Amino acid sequence: MAVKSVTRFGIQRKIVANMTTESWQNIPHVSYQYEPDVTKFMEEFKKFQEKHNSDDGPKITLNAVLLKAIAEAIENDPCINAHFHFEKGLVRGKVTEFDHIDMSVPWILPDGKMMTITMKDMGNKTLKEIAEYQADINRRLEKTVLVEALYSVSFHDTLEKLKKGHIIKAIKRIYGANTGKHKIIRLKGAEKKAYKAIPDCDKITRADLKQGTITVSNVGADTRGLGGQIAMLMIIPPQVCVIGIGTLQRKPVVIKDENGEEKIEIRTILPMNIVFDHRVLDFGEVRPFLTKMEEFFKNPELVLNENA
Repeated sequence: MAVKSVTRFGIQRKIVANMTTESWQNIPHVSYQYEPDVTKFMEEFKKFQEKHNSDDGPKITLNAVLLKAIAEAIENDPCINAHFHFEKGLVRGKVTEFDHIDMSVPWILPDGKMMTITMKDMGNKTLKEIAEYQADINRRLEKTVLVEALYSVSFHDTLEKLKKGHIIKAIKRIYGANTGKHKIIRLKGAEKKAYKAIPDCDKITRADLKQGTITVSNVGADTRGLGGQIAMLMIIPPQVCVIGIGTLQRKPVVIKDENGEEKIEIRTILPMNIVFDHRVLDFGEVRPFLTKMEEFFKNPELVLNENA
């Protein structure tokens, strides 16, 4: 059998592979597919865009609006905004809930690769502030070298493992990252010096990649124009929940007319997916989040207003 090519993992794939392995080996995932009717919501959003996106400054996108709605729904269901630590041998667990919402959001880079960036304190941001935050991240990404940013995160994580006594694991990481054909290729010499000279406010740093309290993934941005929906997403440990946003779709839906009679009508549907760690949460504990999202979709003015 002829070999077409061999591609060795770069640092991005190494981090993803390690995290994915840890997640699927240790976390019992439960997935719920939510299909809200957003026909009215989208009609109001388009009106909102026409009114507000004519102003100077970053445009308020559907993604920004959904992140705002999700942040407020998380505040209504704080148990999903948490970290979980479990000692399997001793059967001991600890759940830490947070009073701030730091969203880990997968971000498509200019070269097509992906980086998960943490948008901090999203529960206290207005729509305008979220749009400005997104624009600033895009600005800083233009000067960011993915390998350097991710290596900083990986190196710090390795140091933390050494401090906790995970010596063998840390040594293996260091060896795997710096030796042989699998060595991570980083900037050197003048390029490295020039990159370090870029102020942190102008590039993505380890602070932007620090573990969030919950992950929100807009899969719809990559699947626009396609059918189907998200069936499962990976929970990033020690988080206990991940929320996926699908792509808008037109589907036949049974609704009631003004006379209370049922009829079939073509409506706009936004498939969403919420996945949670069953060691920590049951469905009843994620229901308040979904209930709040349903309220927003039925009453768009709760999110689509100048003070939101």
